[in-house]
Amino acid sequence: METISFDKLLLKSAFCCMASDGKIDKREIALIKSMCENSPLFKDFNFEEEINTLVNKINTRGKEFISYYFELLSKSNLTEKEELTLIDFAIQTIMADDKIDYSEIKFFKNIRHRLKISDENIIAVFPDIEQFLEKDIITESFLDKITNQYLEAAELPQFELISIATSSLNDLKKDE
Repeated sequence: METISFDKLLLKSAFCCMASDGKIDKREIALIKSMCENSPLFKDFNFEEEINTLVNKINTRGKEFISYYFELLSKSNLTEKEELTLIDFAIQTIMADDKIDYSEIKFFKNIRHRLKISDENIIAVFPDIEQFLEKDIITESFLDKITNQYLEAAELPQFELISIATSSLNDLKKDE
C-alpha cells in the first residue's frame, strides 16, 4: 500500500465525501477549493489537476476506489489534530450542498470508525454533529458490514471533470 501525504489524504477525504451521495454539487467543489486555498497544507497545489485525477480514478475504479480510500485511512497514522482537520474537511463538504443524505452519514461513520479520536474530543470541537456520531454496535465484523452495505448501496455515476472556472464561491454567491 502506498503512503500518502496528509494534504492528499485530506483532499481524497473531502472528494469521497462529496461523491458519497452519487452527486457532485458545485457548492461542494467551491468549498473544497476554498478550504485548499485557505490551508497552509496546500501550497504549490494545482487543485483542478488533483481533483480531476480523483474524478478519473472514481470513474474507472468505482467502489474499488472507495474501498482503497477506507483501507488507506485505516493504515494512516494521524495525530489527533490531523484527525480533527480531516473531520472538519469531511463535515464541511457533506454540509456544503445544504442537504445531508443518509448515504453521507453512513460514509462519515465509515471514516469516523477508522480514526482513533474519541467522540468526546470530536464533540468538543464540533458540537453540532451528534447525528454523525450516533452509536452503532461496532465490532470489526460490523465495520466490515456497514462498509459493504455502503458499497453495495452506493451508485457511483460517471462524474464529469471539474472546471474551476465554473466552481468559485463568488460565482455561486452571485447566483443566489
